[in-house]
Amino acid sequence: QVQLVESGGGAVQAGGSLRLSCAASGRTFSSYAMGWFRQGSGKEREFVAVIKWSGGSTDYADSVKGRFTISSDNAKNTVYLQMNSLKPEDTAVYYCAAVKRPQSEWQLLRHRYYDYWGQGTQVTVSS
Repeated sequence: QVQLVESGGGAVQAGGSLRLSCAASGRTFSSYAMGWFRQGSGKEREFVAVIKWSGGSTDYADSVKGRFTISSDNAKNTVYLQMNSLKPEDTAVYYCAAVKRPQSEWQLLRHRYYDYWGQGTQVTVSS
């Protein structure tokens, strides 16, 4: 059974930074890419960033480009999301997710194509 466990959330003031981690485990775990999504109160879940295990190519939502960085440690099956210059509108529950098989760039931006999900970690940014 695959498990994704997020950590690193918390409360910060605007302009601050946080680093989220997502550790994947499971005897048969393998995936094509790992993504971060977020869901604010009363909002739909939205794409934040994605990284492919092979080659390390990345993509970001326009709202976080230049502020957030996704990275991976393949040996540890761990993905990170470094979040800088945080804004109150970044407040949300952040989820990591894994997609098992190759997907198009369009599909990687959409949560319904992901196979495994973590439990989420709260990020709260105050003004």
